[in-house]
Formats: sequence, C-alpha cells, structure tokens
Amino acid sequence: MAETPPPNDGTSGIGRNFRDAAGPSPTHKSKLPAQLRAATRKLKAERERDAEGQGRAGKGATAGPSDGRPARKPRRKRRAPAANPRATVHRWFKSKGWRSFEFQEEVWAAYLNGESGLVHAATGTGKTYAAWLGPVLEWLRGYPDAERARRGIRSAPLRVLWITPLRALAADTVAALKAPVEDLGLPWTVESRTGDTPAKQRARQRVRLPTALVTTPESLSLLLARADSRELFRDLACVVVDEWHELLATKRGTQVELCLARLRHLAPGVRTWGLSATLGNLDIARDALLGVDGAGRTNPGRLVRGLVPKALEVDALIPETIERFPWSGQIGLTLLPRVLAAVEEGRTALVFTNTRATAEIWYRAMTSSGVPWADRIAIHHGSLDRRQRDRVEQGLRTGALRCVVCTSSLDLGVDFTPVDRVLQVGSPKGAARLVQRAGRSGHQPGAVSRVTCVPTNALELVDVAAVRDALAAGAIESRPPVERPLDVLAQHAVTVALGGGFRADELLAEVRSTRAYRDLTDEEWAWTLDFITRGGETLRAYPEYARAVADDDGTYRVANRMVALRHRLSIGTIVSESALKVRYLTGGSLGSVEETFLARLRAGDRFVFAGKVLEFVRIRDMTAWVKKATSPDGAVPRWSGARMPLSPELAEAVRIKLDEARRGVYAAPEMRAVRPILELQRDWSRLPAPDEFLIERLASREGHHLFFYPVEGRLVHEGLAALFAYRLAQLAPLSFTLAANDYGFELLSPDEPPLEAALDAGLLSSAHLVHDIPASLNAAELARRQFREIARVAGLVFQGYPGRDKSVKQLQASSGLLYDVFARYDPDNLLLQQARREVLERQLERSRLGRTLERVSRSRVLVTDIERATPLAFPLIVDRAREQVSSEKLADRVRRMTPQLERDARGGSRRGRA
Repeated sequence: MAETPPPNDGTSGIGRNFRDAAGPSPTHKSKLPAQLRAATRKLKAERERDAEGQGRAGKGATAGPSDGRPARKPRRKRRAPAANPRATVHRWFKSKGWRSFEFQEEVWAAYLNGESGLVHAATGTGKTYAAWLGPVLEWLRGYPDAERARRGIRSAPLRVLWITPLRALAADTVAALKAPVEDLGLPWTVESRTGDTPAKQRARQRVRLPTALVTTPESLSLLLARADSRELFRDLACVVVDEWHELLATKRGTQVELCLARLRHLAPGVRTWGLSATLGNLDIARDALLGVDGAGRTNPGRLVRGLVPKALEVDALIPETIERFPWSGQIGLTLLPRVLAAVEEGRTALVFTNTRATAEIWYRAMTSSGVPWADRIAIHHGSLDRRQRDRVEQGLRTGALRCVVCTSSLDLGVDFTPVDRVLQVGSPKGAARLVQRAGRSGHQPGAVSRVTCVPTNALELVDVAAVRDALAAGAIESRPPVERPLDVLAQHAVTVALGGGFRADELLAEVRSTRAYRDLTDEEWAWTLDFITRGGETLRAYPEYARAVADDDGTYRVANRMVALRHRLSIGTIVSESALKVRYLTGGSLGSVEETFLARLRAGDRFVFAGKVLEFVRIRDMTAWVKKATSPDGAVPRWSGARMPLSPELAEAVRIKLDEARRGVYAAPEMRAVRPILELQRDWSRLPAPDEFLIERLASREGHHLFFYPVEGRLVHEGLAALFAYRLAQLAPLSFTLAANDYGFELLSPDEPPLEAALDAGLLSSAHLVHDIPASLNAAELARRQFREIARVAGLVFQGYPGRDKSVKQLQASSGLLYDVFARYDPDNLLLQQARREVLERQLERSRLGRTLERVSRSRVLVTDIERATPLAFPLIVDRAREQVSSEKLADRVRRMTPQLERDARGGSRRGRA
C-alpha cells in the first residue's frame, strides 16, 4: 500500500485532501457538486445496510434530555463494522486505488497479536499506514462493545501517541492519520502538539487529549511532567516513533528511550512500533526502541522489512574538461547551465546541498541565471524563518515552485508532491543520506528514484562511483545509540518528579529497562539523585540547584514553582549555538544566524542570507538589524555550516575504487572521467592497495611537508593529524601546521621531521590513545565547550525566559565558571567525565580513529619522496591556504600554482622515489 495515491491528476502525497472520497461534513453539503452529494448519500446508505446486516443498527435512538431543553433529533448510531475488519480496511484501500503490501499485513497481524517491533522500509512504500492501521483494526474489531461502553462520549480517549523528530512533519502526519479515521467513521480525533501548536488548541488539550496525538520528544516530556500524567496515558495502547533512524544516535533518541520506559510504566501493555529507513544496524535500533527486561535481556519484538522493490538510479554531471589538480570548490558553479537543464527535464526539482552556505550561493546563482522560471525558485534551510519555510513547502505541494535549493531540512518526510528531479551538490558523504534524498523523487511504490550528483571538485566523482557500489552491496551506514548520558538522565528524573513524583528504587528499575542505561551503576544513580536534590558535592550551598525534594515517604517531587517553570522551559536535548533573529529595519523577519558570526561584523559589512545580499546595521535586543545592500560587492559568501566527513562505509568504498584504479580498472563513467588525475597520481607517486598505507614527503619553499592518506574522512584525519604531530614532536622540537580533507591530511613544519624514527617508535600504533589524544589537542578547552551543552541539558545553566534568551557570552561564562569550579573542587564530577568522553567520541571519533590506526599499522607503509605536489596532495595545500586568504585571492593563487604543475604533467616527469 502506498502512502500516496498514484499521480493520475498531477497531484499526490499525504498532504492531499483525503476527505474527497469520504464526502464532506454536513455543514458544507450545500456547496458541493450534485454528483459528489449523490456519492456521499450512496456511501452512507451502504454503511447503514452493512450495519443492519449485522443486526446492530436501527435499534432506536436515545431519548431526549429531561432538563427542559428541546429534544434533539434522534441520532443514528455509528455503523458497526463488517464481520472482518480487515476487509473494511481493504475496501478503503481500494477506494484510494491502493493495495496492501505483505509487510503491512504482517505488521497489522503482529499488532493485533499484542506485539511490538520496528518497520524498516524505503521512503514512500507505506510505513505510515503499516503502523497506523493496526490500532484502527483493533478499534474496528471491538467497535460495538466500545460504542456501548462509551455512549454519549464524543471521542475516544488517547490511544495512540505518534512521536516525530520534526515539528514540520506534524501537520502532514495528522493529515495522513485523519484520512481513514474520517472515511471509516471512527469516533476518533487526531491532533498535534508541538511548539507550533496554537494556544487555543493547547488549552483544549489540557482538559482532554485527542485519540491520536502527534508530538515531538520535547513535547512528550512536557506531558510527562504534568501531575496528572498517569491519568493522561491510562488508555494508551500504542506508541509509534517515526523516523527512528534520525533520533537513534542522538541524545534525543536517549530522551525517547526514557520516555518510552515511563509510558510502559504508566500504561502496562502498551505496544511500541518504530518506523525507519536507510539504517544499517537494525537489530540495535529495534533493541533501543523496545528496551530490556529486569535481567537485561532485550524485550521481544519483530523486525519487519518492507520487501517492496524501490529502484534507485545514481548518476553524475561530468564536466567536459577536468583539471588534473583538483581542489575543494574547483568546479564550483561551472556546472550551473547543466544543473538548470536538468531541472528543466521535469516539472519540479530539489537541489540538495551539504551546507547552508552552499545553498545560499547556488540559490543566488540560479535566480540570477536568467531562466524564465527564476521567480519559481526558492530556498529552504533550517536558519530561515518558519513562515518562509512553510511557504516553500506549500509551494512544493501545490506545484507553484519549479525548484527548491535546500539542505537536510527537506531530508525527512515533509510531504509534498513527488518531484521529478533530485540533484546533490557536492559529495554525497554517505549512502544513507543519498538514499533519503533520492527518495524525494519517485515517492511511491514501483517508481524509480533518481539522484544526480553535481561534483564541486573532480575527486568527488570517485565518491559518486563509490556510493553506487556501496548501495549495490547494501552498505548502509549504522547509527550507534548514545550510551548512558547522565545529563539526559538528570533532566528526565526532574521531569518525572514533576509528573507526580517517583520513588528512587522504582525509577531506577524503570531507567534500567532502557538499552541506553541498562548498565547504569548504583554509584551513578546515587550521584544523579544527589545532583538533582543538592547540586552535588560542590553546589550544595546554593538552593537553586536543589530541584527535587524527597517526602517523608521517600517520594521525590519538585516543590518550588520557579524550579518547575524553569525546568519546563528547558526540557529537551537540542543545544545549538545561540542565534540572533535577522530583521529588516523596515520590519519583516528573515530567520536567524549564529551569534558568533554576527558578532564579527561591523556596520556596513555585507553578507548573504535567505538568498539576499544584506547590509549589517547593528545588534540590539538580541536581533540583528539589516537592510538590503545596494551592491553585492564584498559580500561574505559563507556564514555557517561545517563540512561533513565521509561515512565509514563510503570511505571503504572509495578505497576500493582507488585500488581498482591502481590495477587499471575504470569501469564507471565517473572513474573514466578522473582517470587522467589518478594515472598522474600513480606516475608521480603511488595509488595504494588496500593493504598499503601511502605517505608522501615533499620539501618546498614553505618547508617540509608530510602527506598521509588513510582515506577515512575529515574528522578522523583531523584527529590523526594532531596525534601524529604530537608523536613526532616527542622526538624533535617541531611545530606543525595542519590541514585535512576526506582523503588525507598534511603536516607542514619548518624543519624536516624524523619520520622513519617516528615510524619505528610507534607513530601508527593504536596503543596509548587515551593519553596521547588529549595530550595532542587542547583537550581541556574542547571539554569546556562540550560542557556547555551538558550543563544546559542537565539543568545547571538556564538559557533564559522566552524573549529574553541569554547571549552566547553569558552562557559561556556561566558554564565556564561551573566547569572551573568542578575541575578544581570536584575533579571526579561525572558530568566532567562525560564532557571529556563526548569530545573524544563525538568530535574526534576516537573509536573510529583507533580502528583506522589498527588497519594502517597492519599495512605495508609506502614512504614516497615526491618532487612536486601530487593530485592527492594539491587539495590539501589549497585547503591550508584557504585559512589564510579570502576566497577571491585563493582562486588567483591556485591559478598561479597550477601552470607549472600542468607543464610537468605534460612533460611526463618521473614518479617519486619510494
């Protein structure tokens, strides 16, 4: 069964008006065409006949009220279901032109059997209704009894909780869930509750929640913080976690695990189903979703794989001419005409970029290109104003837009009409991300999803060929869950203390029923309780850190109203750099930009945002006031967005493609295009085999260069560069300048480093990493920055009341002071230890770094002395220069560097000395 009907009239998608098939509400009947009114009457007559056939309809009506009010017209009973509720659902499918799939039928049967599980299927193949129609079928099965038991109640109480990672998904999800409810005449209400929910609807939900509630992890935690939370979730039968793969490897995923454990305590027997796509470690994802029992064994649950074939085509725009010395941004916008031509192949297109800055650059280039549909191009990324993003999404639904340039803000299931073309600017970086984005085209079963990659430098063509092979081999990235973050646990404990209170031993058992905290020690739990009741050893003298208080009976509650208010305002684990609103002097909001960027601007400086060149005026009241620039000259082209590294799976696929090139195999069109580059690399140096590790050594006017090529991704290379520099400096007093990209890294020093001696002394060893990595970096400063996030989540730092947010400097000062106090007076503080651990794991990928060292230490090391920069070394030199000069001067400098290299390449200079 597809989540979207076949595109027989140019429209499709969950956001479509599903009410047409069921008929409108009676209040609008007079405005409908006669044909539709007749169809509505016919459908109602069929329902009545079905009910009479079961002997459950036409038994009379309830008497009118006896309090003097006029008697109401006898109300016809809701129809009873057919003997087989599944046949009812199948008829509804048929009315939509759909058919159910085997995996959906499996999920429905498992749900009706009381089971939980994880559904893994491609985007657009019916996961939503696989999870949703289980509860619907259950209601239909017990409908007559439920109706008699609840006579006079307008809607059923909360039965289904639907957790979505993005507020933007809530409206589309509500529309999808309402369709069968309204068409089948269920006495259910379906609503959302997020940060965007209107105050009037929130007030109504404080009295009574709908039958099905679509919400976010943060809003769910707020509901659990209500004193009547036990009553709220008393009738809960099902929890669905949508896009579980997006939450799994984050602290929000840990927050969801804790919330699910709480819901299982409040509503024993509740079933849990997760929906996921593009995920490698499915077993772990299922285990994290379902939790563990008292013995630490994973709770039973199904892993249902959607077997609907979803064809995926990956191709690339290959430049007509490719320089043999690539660098990041080398190709740039030279492929713009071909991108515009690709967009013109269909009615709608999405152009994905990896950073917001790249999105801004491409949006301006496309709208300034002179194409006749330039006014139907839009931009979409997370920093733009919510209303602007809503307009863009609506434009995609209605077909008013021809093209949207976007970032990961459109990766997930914001529903709109399936687009005809998807383009990816820059390296895909990972197979899962590319599959997710490609699924935006052909967003229905049986349709082909196609994505066209647009390289920004020549070596990214190798990435494209590699990702195609990775997809063919099923090498989808895994996302490991976060293990035992105590800041999230402390926040959750205060939430439960607000939501009716807890006893320590009972909540400990509940927390240990999650996969994330299954190994939580008694000492860690005791520390957490002490932390939320007294602030720990160091802060016990400050009453504001005593948030929970134990009653005489041992129940922990929050007694202080201000503590309760501040906690509710701080619930959640999303901690991003503080941003300032960007507004015109004449009024109108554009979105928000990081405060650290805006703080560097002076009055009159220009920058690009929301596709416009703006002139900075001033900062006042946490707002950056701007005006339209009269000239684009001198505009800052990049204002945010870090470059993502290659995933482990794609990095391995790239190493395989380089080995094929070493053996002279150039099967893919992208590899044939970069063949001159790779053959020159082989001639001047080496192309390493899988069991070889290449190190290039070069002496130039700048100094002594060492180029290392693990091909493991940027983050790993940044950590390795610092580690190798540290270990080399232990043998000789040297200072290094570092540069790194996805293929390797460079160490530049004024004097020749003792490479051979360092190799003999264990340069590539994975031993002593716990000591060497912190020593090689400013680990204390990195931990201090990471502690700011932890302090906010744990409740040590309050970000401020709505409209009065604290600045970055204020938050840094508060968290920095706490960090210094803990480091001096409480060095064993568990939050300090967590900060250090998260720096190593999240920012430096220590575990992946260790695996890389183990791999290269087993390899045959190829130390090659080169006479000039090779095609693999050249982009590292350019990246280092990029940090020293502006982008305009950088292009001029590169143009001065390449002619001599090209002359040497044409002259057939010999290979380096090994």
